[in-house]
Formats: sequence, C-alpha cells, structure tokens
Amino acid sequence: MNPVRCELLRALGAVADSPADARTVGRALGLPDLDGHQHADAFIMNCPPYASVYLGPDGALGGEGTDRVAGFWRAIGVAPPAEPDHLTTLLSLYASLGQAAAESRRAATQIALARSRDALLWEHLWPWLPAYLDAVSGLEVPALTAWAGLIRMAVGAEIAAYPAARPGPARLPLALRAAPGMPEANAGLGGLVGALMTPVRSGIILTRRCLADGAGRAGLGYRIGERRFALRAMLEQDSAATLGWLSRECQRWARQHAGRPAAGTIDRWWAGRAASTGRLLEDLRASTQPGMLPG
Repeated sequence: MNPVRCELLRALGAVADSPADARTVGRALGLPDLDGHQHADAFIMNCPPYASVYLGPDGALGGEGTDRVAGFWRAIGVAPPAEPDHLTTLLSLYASLGQAAAESRRAATQIALARSRDALLWEHLWPWLPAYLDAVSGLEVPALTAWAGLIRMAVGAEIAAYPAARPGPARLPLALRAAPGMPEANAGLGGLVGALMTPVRSGIILTRRCLADGAGRAGLGYRIGERRFALRAMLEQDSAATLGWLSRECQRWARQHAGRPAAGTIDRWWAGRAASTGRLLEDLRASTQPGMLPG
C-alpha cells in the first residue's frame, strides 16, 4: 500500500473525530475552514460517522451493527476500541493493515494482512462510505464537500490499485445480505417511520437538514427534535405531500447510487433498495386517504 496514501487516509479520518483535528488536517491539506459549530452540526447532528448507523438493522448507534465490526477486530487478534465502527478508527485500521503488509518480509504474513484489509474494506467500510459521503456533501459546507471528495479519491485509488488476484467481493457484504426490507404498506405509521430512518432498509439517508428542507418543499411545518419524531409529525400533518417528497427523495438517491463512477455490485444494491422504497411510498400515497395514514 502506498505509504503516502496511508497517511492521507489517517489524516482524513481524523477530521471526523474532533474540531481540533479537523482544523489541523484542513490547514495541512489546504481545505476551507471548518469551525466547531459546523463540525458538530455535521458529525453529531446530521451525519454521525459510525458504520452501525448505516449498516445496522435499526439505523442507530450500537447493537448488531457495532457488534459485527467489533467481531472483525477480534478476528484479526485486536481488542476492539471503545468505538470500533467510527470512521476515524476504521480508516486508521485500514491504513495500518496496509502499511504492515507492505513492510512485512514474510509472504504468508503479507497475504494474511492483505486479506484482513480486504475484508475491512468490502465488509465494513465501502458498503456505507459512498452513501455517507454523499450525505455529508449534501450539507453544502465547502470544507466538508472537499473532505468527502478527498476520501472518495483516496479510497477509490486503493480500489483501483487492487491486483487481479484480489478483485472486489464475489458477493454482497453480510450487512447488505442480511438487511431487512421495508415493512408492508399496512404496517402502520410507526413501522414506516422506523424503516425510513434506517438506511440499510430504505436505501436513503435522511439527515436533520434533509428533513427540514423536505418540510419546506412540501409546504409543511418542521418540528425540531429527534428525526423520527420530526418525520412522523410531517406525515401526520399531510401524508400525501410528505410521501410525495419522500418518493422523490428515493428517486434522487437511486440515481445517485447508480451514477457513481465505476458503480459496482454494492452501489447497484443501494440503488435498487432506494428505487423499491420509492415505489412503495408512491403506492402508499395513492392508496391512502388524503392527509391520513394508519397509526
């Protein structure tokens, strides 16, 4: 693994960890300024940088999503850190595995380390990172947009450098294979809201900023609070308008997933899931009485 890219990935990952690290790395890389408020708004309020949020079956920190990543740490013989699925931690681990493989003089060790790095990339990092970076870019903060672009380039260069003997995964990552789908149309408002807030179920990422913008587009009031509460309030105000906006949002995400450069099996899976959710929402909008959804 290219040593310069190792350090770049570590540095880029550190941006998501703390405002101080973000300032240091930003200055070194010539990124626009990112202040403490913008950092908190991005990485705490809108786009928490944890794999479990985007790959877990509940769309929340901890639980099965975190356990799966912690299991990977144990499998390579390392005690899981306090936040095993944090983006900073995962990028640092990926760089460390690549660096160790490059420095090892034993062929068997090189192969074992390379396989561990492959598993980390294809099972625990790449399945959520492109969509996550799209959500961060959607916040329209210049420093974050530039940061997301650099990560795309750095990880994309890693993938492009893979030898023919170690291509991408032959099948979908476990988190995607095991992901539950959307509930039935008659599952009720609570089930619908919960599924929409779970990216691996819906195929989309609904940030606080996205919900506030969506309320404005649908001509609805936006109730500040936890995202599930805010979306439920929108659906209760006007289900048809909210479902219409959500369906269009699914279509946008489907195009975004499918339109990534060199879109592969994982991107197509996300695109299909977002498109399927959009069709469900359209059907639900067409069959629901104006302004009403089952509780």
